Amino acid sequence: MTVAAQTSSEKTRKRPFWTMERRDSLAGYVFIAPQLIGIAIFVLIPLGLVFWYSLHEWNVLAQTFRFQGLDNYRALLADPGLPQVLGATALFSLGLVVLNMALALLLAVLLDQKLKAIAVYRTLFFSPVVVSLVAWTIVWSFLLQNNGGINAVLALFGIDGPNWLRGSTTAMISVIVVQVFKNVGLNMILFLAALQGVPRELYEAARVDGTPAWAQFTRITMPMISPTILLTSIITIVGSLQVFAQIAVLTQGGPGMSTTVLVYYLYQQAFQFHKFGYGATLSILLFLIVAILTFVQWQMRRRIVFYEN
Repeated sequence: MTVAAQTSSEKTRKRPFWTMERRDSLAGYVFIAPQLIGIAIFVLIPLGLVFWYSLHEWNVLAQTFRFQGLDNYRALLADPGLPQVLGATALFSLGLVVLNMALALLLAVLLDQKLKAIAVYRTLFFSPVVVSLVAWTIVWSFLLQNNGGINAVLALFGIDGPNWLRGSTTAMISVIVVQVFKNVGLNMILFLAALQGVPRELYEAARVDGTPAWAQFTRITMPMISPTILLTSIITIVGSLQVFAQIAVLTQGGPGMSTTVLVYYLYQQAFQFHKFGYGATLSILLFLIVAILTFVQWQMRRRIVFYEN
């Protein structure tokens, strides 16, 4: 045996199995194990089961569970009501995202000022976020009735208000407004935190240069809070695609199908018409829409977030 081979053999024998590197790796895996187990149990396995169910015809009442391949996906493509459902979903999401983010940013800018009792106003605008969603929606359902509180206020000014939840146009507007008022406080707080992180020296330098207030907002404020804009847009869009309780309580998808969004349509097919296989197929469609929109928004971060390379 050569000297080099003998030295290598001794190093191999002397090196312990539990090296510092392996102990660090094991500790890391132990720390992330609960999260990985949770993702597997509550995300990956349910996704796999939903896809499996979408390949079957499952009738709970008849207690039948029959494999039918891609028939549910063919039915999805031929569903005459799906285009209207997707249109209502897109309209709801667009209205919610635009109004929510615009109002949240406006409130954040106003509440970022040094005013008296500013903490009271912040609490007031954020309080609907912590209110029970069902309770909030039930209260608004009474206010939006034909003889409800909103029309009573309009009657004081001689205005005959419509039956908000029974008109195809006003019903969608009402659902959007109710949801905006419910969650605008969350985005407001995120924007407010971002605004308070903008260096004040930038505004002072801009004022010295004679930059008007609107230019300061577009050239300093918006670029500096662009990461928060990206975050809130993703959260708001994903949340808008998952709305259910508001539709179920306020309009039940009506009048007609004017407020039947994809999640409520999924619920109808699975739990009212007992087409669980087709409901699972709609769940796959919803998952793909959310995944694609999130991916597109994330890829656009180089244009939205000013310091992304």
